[in-house]
Amino acid sequence: MSAVRPPARLRQPARLGLPASLPLPRKPARIPLRPRLRPPARLRGHGRDRGTVSIEFLGFLPVLLVIGLAVVQLGLAAFAVQQAGTGARAAARTASMDDADHPPAPEAAGRAAMSDWVKAGITVGGDGGGSVRATVQVTIPSIIPGVDNFGTASRSATMPRPQEPGALGLAPAVDTVDTYEGAPPR
Repeated sequence: MSAVRPPARLRQPARLGLPASLPLPRKPARIPLRPRLRPPARLRGHGRDRGTVSIEFLGFLPVLLVIGLAVVQLGLAAFAVQQAGTGARAAARTASMDDADHPPAPEAAGRAAMSDWVKAGITVGGDGGGSVRATVQVTIPSIIPGVDNFGTASRSATMPRPQEPGALGLAPAVDTVDTYEGAPPR
């Protein structure tokens, strides 16, 4: 049988004349003497494609901006429609109240229910019967430069009038108190 020799790294202390019981010195960090060469282009892949993603993004950026502006403009149009509906309901509700309860001001109530930056035209009319109809027309604001107007949004609301004066419960209370004993009257 032949003796198995330890690897060279384990024999190093003996070769330096040091006792074998000392720990091995740490190997110093490798300092490259020459800069590493890049592998050839056939091994690296396509070396001339650097920066193409940035150029493609710059080409697609105007499309993204137009889509973003269109989404915001659609949101503004939906908000204007919602404001028109809110103003129409408030104006119709106010116009349907009794004159005896308090004098109605439906146009002012409709404008107060909407945002200040929305330009609105409010029309209130009745059919002479038991209902009141209010129509609000709102101009849709524009955020796109060069476009002043995207049209108008119109919403209407109809509210019934009370059948008898003071039916809404808004009439001043009467100070008379009826007293009775037993079950309440039917």
